[in-house]
Parts: sequence; C-alpha cells; structure tokens
Amino acid sequence: MTKTEIKVPVLGESVSEATVAQWLKKEGDTVAMDEPIVELETDKVTLEVNAPKAGVISKIIAAEGTNVGVGAILGEIGAANDSGQKQIKSEEKPLKRQEPEKEEKTSGAEEKLSPAVRKMVEEHNIDPSKIKGTGKEGRLIKEDIQNFIEQHGKYAESPPTEAVSTHPIREQKEEPRATEEREQRVRMTRLRQRIAQRLKEAQNTAAILTTFNEVDMGAIMDLRNAYKDVFEKKHGVKLGFMSFFTKAAINALKEIPAVNAEIDGDDIIYKNYYDIGMAVSTPQGLVVPVIRDCDTKSMAQIEKDIMEMGVKARDGKIELEDMTGGTFTITNGGVFGSLVSTPILNAPQSGILGMHKIQQRPMVMPDGSIAARPMMYLALSYDHRVIDGRDAVTFLVRIKEALEDPQRLLLDI
Repeated sequence: MTKTEIKVPVLGESVSEATVAQWLKKEGDTVAMDEPIVELETDKVTLEVNAPKAGVISKIIAAEGTNVGVGAILGEIGAANDSGQKQIKSEEKPLKRQEPEKEEKTSGAEEKLSPAVRKMVEEHNIDPSKIKGTGKEGRLIKEDIQNFIEQHGKYAESPPTEAVSTHPIREQKEEPRATEEREQRVRMTRLRQRIAQRLKEAQNTAAILTTFNEVDMGAIMDLRNAYKDVFEKKHGVKLGFMSFFTKAAINALKEIPAVNAEIDGDDIIYKNYYDIGMAVSTPQGLVVPVIRDCDTKSMAQIEKDIMEMGVKARDGKIELEDMTGGTFTITNGGVFGSLVSTPILNAPQSGILGMHKIQQRPMVMPDGSIAARPMMYLALSYDHRVIDGRDAVTFLVRIKEALEDPQRLLLDI
C-alpha cells in the first residue's frame, strides 16, 4: 500500500535543524490534507507541519524530543481504509471490564497531553482539567504545569488526611514532609538555547554600557486619557505607551544616527530606515518581532502592528521574517513591575531602550514646590564601540524631552 512520507520542510534562512516538539496526532488518527499534525521547534520559532495528503497516520518515526534536519522523515500517512481494518481487528478483541467513570474522564482529559506534560502531571498528581492551557488550541504545555505547581504546590490532589482540630489547647498534628525529589531537570527548548547563546554572544562581543534617565509621564498620561476612547473608536485599537516611545525613539535616532547603526567587520553601517524591534515575552521565551518603517507610519498603525505581532508571538505563529532586520529595539520590563534594569543588546544592533514601571514619586517642580509625579526610569544600553557616551546621553535626553512635551512629536522637533 502506498505511503506518503511526512518530511521536515525548509525551516528558513540559516536554520538547518529542528526538534520535534509535539505530535498533534497519534498513530491511527485520521487527518485531512493541510491539517497540522506535528510541531517543530527551531532556535527561532515554533512551526507546524501540515499533512501532505488526507489519510491516516500509519507510523510516527521521529518521536517527540528528536532532533531532525531539513528533509528528514517524521512519519507516514496511509490510506483512510487502513483505519477501518485496524478498527475491525480491535473489535475482535475481548471487551475489557468497564472502569469507573472517574478513570474514563481522566484518560479523556489527558488525550491531548504531550509525553513530557503527561509525565509531569502524573509525577505531581495533578488534574489537567483544572489548568488552563496556553498552547495552541488550549493545549497544556510544560510552563503551564510549572506555573500551577508554583501557585498551588506540588500535590493539588493529594489524598485526604486525617482532620486536625484547630482548638488552641490541643496539640496540632504536623504532616510529614514529602520525600519526593527536590529538583527537577528539564531540557532547554531550542528557542531558550538560542536566546542564551545570542545574549552571551552580545556580552562577549560588544562593549555594552548603560546610561539612565527618568521621565515624567504625566503629559503622556493626560493626553492618552483625553483621547483614548476616541482613538479606539476611530482606529479599532487601544492607544498605548509604545507608540509614543516609538515615535520619540525615531526622532532621537534621526538626530543621533550612531544609535541606529551596526558594526560589520571594520565598517560601521548607518541605517537610514527605522525598523523597530519590540521585545515580547511568550510562554516559550522572549522573542523580538520587528515593526517595519515606523517613521512612515501613524501612531494608530504602529499600535495595530504591535498588537498583531504580540498575538502572533503568544500564539506561537511568529515567523522568521517577522524577527529579522531590526535596527533598534524597545523592551518594556515595566509591565512585570521592573523599576530599573540594564537591557542586553539585540545583536547586531547597537542600542536598546528599556522602559520601566511608572511610579508616583515626590519631585521638585520648577517653582520649587514638591509634587507627586508619575515617573519612569529609562535605560539605554549601547555598544560603546559605535556610540560615544555623549551621544548616548543626548539620545536619552531627546526621548525624555519628547515624552514630557508630546507636542514635539507632532512638530518633529
């Protein structure tokens, strides 16, 4: 009987190997043509491999966790009638005694779990139906289990123990400490390995220095509060802070072109276009999709592009082309509560701007009075081989000035 091979597709420029992350179908499952059947993880993105034809998964060759190259055979698809013959054979087998309803429910809930996730669920005695999955189609991933364990403890469904009285006079019974393993070894994903490699390369190669400043966000917040409803009604997207920072950064990049440059051997390449990378945290790791030609786009279009890229990144649908060619990067640690940080360069770029948490602080005003103002620390990490300290400080001051007086953005000054 003719079999159709499921092969690893071309993974993108400079990517020759991937890891089988998760099979979405198992042997014997019926698939439609172009239906996603297996996920591959490269050092840059996670991508789906679709069924080359309709039929039945007759054989899985590359198990989850296997490293595969371009063109490698992942499995085989047979004709649909293969499943019918398997069904007949299975029906000839003697019927098993029906198990209690609870066991059926558990097996049904675990059908879509990958082997790695299933192992964690079994080790920690966790009911997977109580955890909301963040993977594709709501599937559970390892990070979901780890987050659940951190929030609820290892044994969310431990057997009931003898009730202990809370009467103050009686001695309280202490439960024995669990003797399970105190450590857990989890293999790094290819994306996490690549992130680690790139960040370390940046530290080893570039002369990274960070300069700081602070900005009063009052004017931006007032402007945003005054127009956010009208803005969203007209453009269909919320008015956030990122578009303000992007426009302020572009104005500063035009004045200080070294921050928009990169080193190539003994040459410095100055970019006359402004493709801004936006760091996005996902369950799989940090990715930096790029918003193209931001100097030619309105704030509304920038907000739409940021939202679109953010959704693609969190859904694992980001593509290699979405993350290549950036000239400058903005990262917002403030969404997680970071007050100040020193961002690491996104090589081969020469500069990265760090935004942080907005916090009310007492400030001395121009008239000498003291007032509580919404302040944010800004950080610019830069490659000192390309950018002098004076230029770095001036760049950050220009961003501060534009944000504290938003009219400067409209007048391009």
